[in-house]
Amino acid sequence: MPIERKEFRDAMARLGAAVNVVTTDGEGGRAGFTASAVCSVTDSPPTLLVCLNRAASSNAVFLRNMVLCVNTLAAGQEEVSNAFAGLTGLEGEERFQVGSWSRLVTGSPVLDGAVESFDCRVREVLVKGTHSVLFAEIEAVRHGREGSGALVYFGRCYHAVGAAT
Repeated sequence: MPIERKEFRDAMARLGAAVNVVTTDGEGGRAGFTASAVCSVTDSPPTLLVCLNRAASSNAVFLRNMVLCVNTLAAGQEEVSNAFAGLTGLEGEERFQVGSWSRLVTGSPVLDGAVESFDCRVREVLVKGTHSVLFAEIEAVRHGREGSGALVYFGRCYHAVGAAT
């Protein structure tokens, strides 16, 4: 028998994870969300897995555009994370007022100052429970400043790791 939802969520809060803002732009519009459920799948072809709640307003936008950029946040970019997590009252396009944005290959917004940005094309979508699982093939990468710290989420709080001293 599966464990209770609360027990699962409490246990997951004890797994440290990089904080990412995942963005898209295209025919479906521009959207983004904060995610910790991002991981590598394979290096041939280079592919990431991104989990997106199907109840999120941005789900339909991502599924229509089929492109995305995973922006791994640097230490100090908590304001960007909060905006895209819906914690500031900003909605949709308004969220892009926080941070400075550019583009690479797919046209998805790339966050200036991110530790790493992965510009991707979605190649497969699976539905599992409450989430769309996006398999995204990387078409371009932008590296952040060497030695910059990353933002992680652990114990329901932000933490900076790996910052140069």
